Amino acid sequence: MTAKAISLMSGGLDSVLATRLVLDQGVEVIGLHFISLLCNGIGADKGGMAAKGAQELGIRLIVQDKGPGFLELVKRPAHGYGKNMNPCIDCKVFMLQAASEIMRAEGANFVITGEVLGQRPMSQMRRTITMIEKESGLAGHILRPLSARLFPPSKPEQEGMVDREKLLAISGRSRKEQYRLAQTYDIHAFGAPAGGCLLTDPIYAKKLADLLAQDEPFSMKDVALLRIGRHFRINGMKLVLGRNKAENEWLGSFWGPPYTLVYPVSFKGPSGMFKGPIEHSTMKTIMTIVASYSKDASRTVTLEFFDGRPRRETGERLDIDLERYAL
Repeated sequence: MTAKAISLMSGGLDSVLATRLVLDQGVEVIGLHFISLLCNGIGADKGGMAAKGAQELGIRLIVQDKGPGFLELVKRPAHGYGKNMNPCIDCKVFMLQAASEIMRAEGANFVITGEVLGQRPMSQMRRTITMIEKESGLAGHILRPLSARLFPPSKPEQEGMVDREKLLAISGRSRKEQYRLAQTYDIHAFGAPAGGCLLTDPIYAKKLADLLAQDEPFSMKDVALLRIGRHFRINGMKLVLGRNKAENEWLGSFWGPPYTLVYPVSFKGPSGMFKGPIEHSTMKTIMTIVASYSKDASRTVTLEFFDGRPRRETGERLDIDLERYAL
């Protein structure tokens, strides 16, 4: 009977190589890629690079949303944050626990990861890897093909599902060996290392921290908006402006209650979305902020505010300190 494995595929090179090493031993492999509004940029919502990697390897890919439960984890990670708001250890446990459920549902025998011993200081040190494996409930059932020979044999190795001698002993932060293997296997579909998680981005982390501090209760729509545009706080309320034509169009298509869509009428400038009651003083501030990001706005500006019914407002630009409002 052919062994079967679930491979965590991030879209990066390590997970593709790890999967390939196991496929070459005749094991059936199913890819698993996690997405989240908190982690993925808009273009990566459907796991684009992971899907390309799975296609290149010729395997099925399951794409699973981490769901709102992951937001609760990000709010209060048991093992703390990395440099920004990235709860790397808790996130790894979360994904492995979900992979364990899929492993059982698919009748698989073990889980593959692309982890390399010592590559990442927070989640890929020996002590941390051991702790994560124990907390995930998958002790002995995780195979790390790139560093397998630096760890005690896993159950798939002990039971002869894979040949340990055909696995590797890579460690450290250098990726020279991985790039050599990519050439050997003619692998092209992979993303940049450590480039996928928004929670590691300091600007995004600042926006998320602001949302968690000021906007309770909030919806996943509020979370989705963190990934786009310029963000401002006006009297505690949130304004998001597009930075280019594509973002302006995205905001227009994404609009819905309880937001008000804001866009210029008398000049070319950014569109935006505002959440909260729009009082007269707030309107004037919004007008000034929108006009400040336009090259052709005059002293007097006209904006349309749309919350289901269009409403045009014209007024004089204020002299304001943008840094007071910008996030």
